[in-house]
Amino acid sequence: MQRDAPNDSNASADLPAIEFDSPGRFSVHNPDTELPAKEPRPAVAIAQGRALQHFTSPEEARAHALALFQGANRDICLYSPDLERWLYNNSAIQQVCSRFLLAHPRNRLRVLVRDAGSAVREGHLLLALARRLTSRLHIRKLNPEYPNEDCAFLVVDGHSLMVRSKVDQQTGYALHNDPGKARLRQSQFDQAWDHSLSDPDLRSFLP
Repeated sequence: MQRDAPNDSNASADLPAIEFDSPGRFSVHNPDTELPAKEPRPAVAIAQGRALQHFTSPEEARAHALALFQGANRDICLYSPDLERWLYNNSAIQQVCSRFLLAHPRNRLRVLVRDAGSAVREGHLLLALARRLTSRLHIRKLNPEYPNEDCAFLVVDGHSLMVRSKVDQQTGYALHNDPGKARLRQSQFDQAWDHSLSDPDLRSFLP
């Protein structure tokens, strides 16, 4: 004799109630998309006119150098005793130089040094950049047999410059828009570059 199937409604009514506490909502955290690096800003305010601006501290010198690098459109020339780690060995300068050199194939940075030995031994961010961008960042040694002024300067696009007349001091002046004076320093740099030498220290460091 076939028995009737149990009534589902009656069976469920006989089962004890089950208590269930919801743990609440779960949130999934997706990390934010990495933002592009912000453009470094000079630590001090820089005027962009023709007025000669003196600086008397390392912070002011770095601010003027950074502002000059940021304003470059095609050509940067650095005339230095030893790549001056206190002035040019910082991530802000490296970042701006990298952006400048990669912005256009014709952009170039040329560096003339008396002695790169300390920069090679102790490390320098511009040397690391030169190793990556060998066709756009060139570093050569001043020819000791060619008359060279014992100073340090930076010329950008033939219209802006920064000069330190005494390389053992961290004081000098900057002109952010003076093509006349900038061209004189540019001519000095170009003549020294034409007589420059390859540096054995750099040959062992750069490819």
